[in-house]
Amino acid sequence: MHKAAAYQIKLPFRLELRGAPSRTMVYASPLLAIVLTMLLGALLFIVLGKDPLTGLKVFLIDPFNGTRAISELLLKAIPLVLCALGLTVCFRASIWNIGAEGQLTIGALCAGAMLVWIDVPGGSLPGVLGLLLMIVAGIFGGAFWAAITALLRDRFNANEILVSLMLTYVAQLLLIWAVNGPLKDPNGMNFPHSIVFSDKFLLPALITGTRLHVGFIAMLVLALVMAIFMTRSFRGFALTVGGSAPLAARYAGFSSRSALWISMLISGSFAGLAGAFEIAGPIGQLLPSVSPGYGFAAIIVAFIGRLNPLGAVLGGLVMSLMYLGGELAQSRLGLPSAITGVFQGMLLFLLLACDTLINYRLRWKAAA
Repeated sequence: MHKAAAYQIKLPFRLELRGAPSRTMVYASPLLAIVLTMLLGALLFIVLGKDPLTGLKVFLIDPFNGTRAISELLLKAIPLVLCALGLTVCFRASIWNIGAEGQLTIGALCAGAMLVWIDVPGGSLPGVLGLLLMIVAGIFGGAFWAAITALLRDRFNANEILVSLMLTYVAQLLLIWAVNGPLKDPNGMNFPHSIVFSDKFLLPALITGTRLHVGFIAMLVLALVMAIFMTRSFRGFALTVGGSAPLAARYAGFSSRSALWISMLISGSFAGLAGAFEIAGPIGQLLPSVSPGYGFAAIIVAFIGRLNPLGAVLGGLVMSLMYLGGELAQSRLGLPSAITGVFQGMLLFLLLACDTLINYRLRWKAAA
């Protein structure tokens, strides 16, 4: 016991419980976490033998260098924000959906299957109608995949964290099977992908000469709609109360079962819509992988935005900056592709650490 105690690290401060949560730290915590992430990132560049100022410039400044770069930044924010909007509803209701990545994949798969079916040579279906069918298929696909988790939680009390996470890998295997089987391009020289969709079935560009499409406008509108839903509607109020005070919600007659199904279906629908936008936007066809991890990164986006739909837009832009900065770091600095995941991980852990200061304050210990 004495030997173990000799190795204890004595910190010059201690955590003291606040009388009430700090409203200042609620909003300052994400900003502090971002700043600390950049400082640790500079240290990481030094360890890797790179100039830290150059590395931070590549991450923070170069993604804003020109219209095309900014358009790519906004483009990557679309699936991140859409997934985060659905996760915000779930997390505020204390439903821990970790499978937005799988719901996005199934949404992309269903939307792609719809386009493969209607995009036939000589077809006369109008492009607008085809896009609507594609979007509906993506939304229903994502909602269906989320409904599996809700059903298992509702009927068998299965843990939604494990179920939604494991279904992500099932979804990825289904996509690989589809592009190697029924949805495979017969003229694709045996490569695992679908046909390249016709231009009329692709989302119109928002800025000429860039890949940014009208899905960005739809994302902003949906963020505003969800902000109104969560703060001004009775159902949004019921979901929030059910997550923060379950006993009070039960006393008021709010159904926990209804909260489970509504939040999961909303989350799955948004993730499925993100998948549909990806295959009818920047990708233009179905591939064995349609997402570099947007569904998982959206978890961080939701918490950066303080589980607020409008805050999720800002969080999505921050995470998009990391994706684009990571790609530039690979091409310009010769860093591995894992650099993006390292920055995302640092941001998540630092955000959790800084959130501690919402309910606790630092007190420096008096000198002996």
